[in-house]
Amino acid sequence: MTRGGNFVREIGFICAAAVFVTLPLAAQNMQIGNSRNIATFTAAQAAAGKDAYANTCASCHGTNLAGSEFASALRGSLFSVNWGGQNANALFAFVQTKMPPASPGSLSPGTTAQIVAFILQTNGVQPAEKELPTDPTALAAMTIPRGGTSRSAPMMPLSPLAPPMTPVVARNPLDTFTAVTDHLLNNPPPSEWLLWRRTYDDHGFSPLAQVDKSNVGDLRVAWAWALPNGQNEATPLEHDGVLFVHSYGDKVQALNAASGDLLWQYSRQLPSDVRITVKRNISLYGNRLFVPTSDAHIVSLDAKTGAVIWDSALADYTKGYQFTGGPLVAKGKVIAGLNGQAPGGNFIVALNAETGKEAWRFHTIAQSGEPGDSWNDLPNEKRNGASVWTAGSYDPILNLAFFGVGQTYDTGPVLHRVDKPGVSNDGLFTDCTLAFNVNSGKLEWYFQHVHNDQWDLDWAFEQQLIQLPIHGTQQKLIVTSGKMGIYEGMDAATGKYVFSHDLGIQNVVTAIDATTGEKTINPEVVVGDGKAHTICPHPGGGREWIAGSYNAGTKNVYVPMTESCMDLIPAPAGQRGNLSSGYNWFIRMRPDNKDGKIGRLEAFNLETKKVVWTDRQRAPLTTCTLDTAGGVVFAGDLDRKLAAYDDTTGNELWKIRLNDMASSCPISYSVDGKQYIAVVVGAGGAQSVTFPVLVPEIQLPPDHGAAVWVFALPDRKAAARSGRSPAIKER
Repeated sequence: MTRGGNFVREIGFICAAAVFVTLPLAAQNMQIGNSRNIATFTAAQAAAGKDAYANTCASCHGTNLAGSEFASALRGSLFSVNWGGQNANALFAFVQTKMPPASPGSLSPGTTAQIVAFILQTNGVQPAEKELPTDPTALAAMTIPRGGTSRSAPMMPLSPLAPPMTPVVARNPLDTFTAVTDHLLNNPPPSEWLLWRRTYDDHGFSPLAQVDKSNVGDLRVAWAWALPNGQNEATPLEHDGVLFVHSYGDKVQALNAASGDLLWQYSRQLPSDVRITVKRNISLYGNRLFVPTSDAHIVSLDAKTGAVIWDSALADYTKGYQFTGGPLVAKGKVIAGLNGQAPGGNFIVALNAETGKEAWRFHTIAQSGEPGDSWNDLPNEKRNGASVWTAGSYDPILNLAFFGVGQTYDTGPVLHRVDKPGVSNDGLFTDCTLAFNVNSGKLEWYFQHVHNDQWDLDWAFEQQLIQLPIHGTQQKLIVTSGKMGIYEGMDAATGKYVFSHDLGIQNVVTAIDATTGEKTINPEVVVGDGKAHTICPHPGGGREWIAGSYNAGTKNVYVPMTESCMDLIPAPAGQRGNLSSGYNWFIRMRPDNKDGKIGRLEAFNLETKKVVWTDRQRAPLTTCTLDTAGGVVFAGDLDRKLAAYDDTTGNELWKIRLNDMASSCPISYSVDGKQYIAVVVGAGGAQSVTFPVLVPEIQLPPDHGAAVWVFALPDRKAAARSGRSPAIKER
């Protein structure tokens, strides 16, 4: 549900010192007077709603809905002003997605309908024979009557009137919000962060330099904003002074990027049986914001109001499909990959950005009888996996989109190759880089980094477009790595293998052919012999989806890693195991670890393949890295730390402890000449549940707390660095 507009007004739900605000509907959507299609409910619903209200709402809103010191009234004139004339779905969705404040979204649709029925009855609406429905479409066709409801006495009748004041209205950046064009995405201004990794080439680098090595120690909190509580791995976007943030439960908020003020909010009404998942990015194009959802949809929102423009399903979530990455938008196409364990495997789907209609679809598991069929002669429905974890990158000159694909979850059926001519168990297109023509969806080339991955060591992360000198000639490459921490480069136009560079955290690959990139697998890690094996790294990484940052000026890439291993132990008889090849994995320290440090931030040069510096620490790294033109690289860890490092030496220059751990990508943007650093926190994702066993002394808040933190230099220092005169403020 979204309620668009450019100013915020109080509504009737305020609890425990938390103020819940919503934005008024556009004037054309308001109804004056009562509609003939008044919301209906049964007496039994209202009676059940009275009990549910007493259990979940009365402590704040009072037993008779008249309000208390904690919350305002839900009856009488205030209710009529706020909700009268609106459709019943507006109230239903608000209660279901935002109430109660301590656990929003915990009310079932049936209980929500009962509470709404009780509120309507208390405000003079009479019961009928038909129940209040829970279907959003049916609710939207019903109207909450305005006027003619029971009224409560005016509050504080003896209070004197407040003296007249002229309110100070801050500039609303939505008033000057401009369309995000193809040209803007191809050449983003230094001040903006328009894509998951800022630019189509996935560099994750900010050209802003106001914050630099000399002053980063002066960074202060500019503002912070609490987000819906729950795991959060989303990277914010910033355009024209508006910060867009995705949150747990598929809620999206537009915030003033300089002040943190709420501009609008969208809340997805999810089916009651859906599993809420993290999302890693949202996308901007034109005047629209494209949002992935836990029920495997993409929703197009009006970026200025949060209103839904279209809503398109990519797959049936009830069959095991999930959507935890996010979309890439290029040349009018919204392109996204799915993940999960649905029979037959996953897809990469392109939608028309204007209409939401499907343009093309690609199976990330090669289908039986088609090119790439390499699944041990299994029927299509017995193949699964090949998930896409993050948004792809894009080359506008080649018109190619690049995606990484993970391994299969069902390793047993492809463990041993069947003895049949022409049959392979390579498992395409798992652990591949794929290059698609954006217009047609044609697969132009693919490169499989490792065949038949039996260890859950996905090769599925950021696909960086990088220019490097190869044999004396500048060549455009796709550079990527998987959990093993082996970086590989392929010609961006053809997929021809160019190089590999091992960061030294794995024991699976012992040799790589310099011409083809074919790997020689360490016989000590080959499973299927009924014995235990030690594998490095653990499936949690090593490397993970948390992306590295590349500085094209220095050719250095900054990589967050965790030094970990696992023991693969045969599962007890009759049990499947973590891997269907019959093995359970157990995380462990590396055998050569002598100091207990497992967090590793490393800078290495892609041209020389030499390590520039390495910083090792006790806490695992949990965020993407962000390098900037100011010579400062930012990274966060499991111990709730966000730190800034000198990007040439690795020396720590600044750090702050956050309210919870960050498992997202820090970004940088500027508004009115002032540079900001922003990061989303929200524990509960893979990093927060995988590594604590190795560092048991690191404690995270038991109840957690999602938020977006934004940092900047003090006004005078920022003004001096940018050459501006600091404004004199009157207090």
